[in-house]
Amino acid sequence: MYQLHIRRASPADAEAYVEIFSSPRVIWGTLQVLYPSVDVWRKKLEPQDDLYSLVACVPDAAGQKVVGCLSLHLNPNRPRRKHAASLGMAVHEDWQGQGIGTALMQAALDFADKWLNLTRLELEVYTDNEPALRLYKKFGFEIEGTLKQDSFRDGEFADVYTMARLRPAACSRK
Repeated sequence: MYQLHIRRASPADAEAYVEIFSSPRVIWGTLQVLYPSVDVWRKKLEPQDDLYSLVACVPDAAGQKVVGCLSLHLNPNRPRRKHAASLGMAVHEDWQGQGIGTALMQAALDFADKWLNLTRLELEVYTDNEPALRLYKKFGFEIEGTLKQDSFRDGEFADVYTMARLRPAACSRK
């Protein structure tokens, strides 16, 4: 068994992101594009007020290897959407099915619920990505709609589900 560590991502993780998103199996399940650039990822991983990126790490010969990532995209400049965030994640193909996605999702939901006071988390997922759908449903995400021919993937258009997880607001009015 491995010891998993979740931490905040940094620009130094850019090469690990390129490795994760260079896998055909990962690209197939995400809305990212082929041939990611280290420079692009380094820029995306710079600290931002509207983005929290987490990585899952396991011990390896060089120290810690990043095997999964998850980002929460906030809405700080949209007053009526401050309670909501969108989520995106990926797990290295060699580590899929080993609890990495579950650990990342648990860490993100704890952070969103207990520290950011987010009451709505949103995501998009391909309708045929069964492992991701099982994971999201396990954490209370529900399908809210289908976007027909939303994305072009592997030579054809693919449908996408929009999903959300709602947490009751601490101070809701009726």
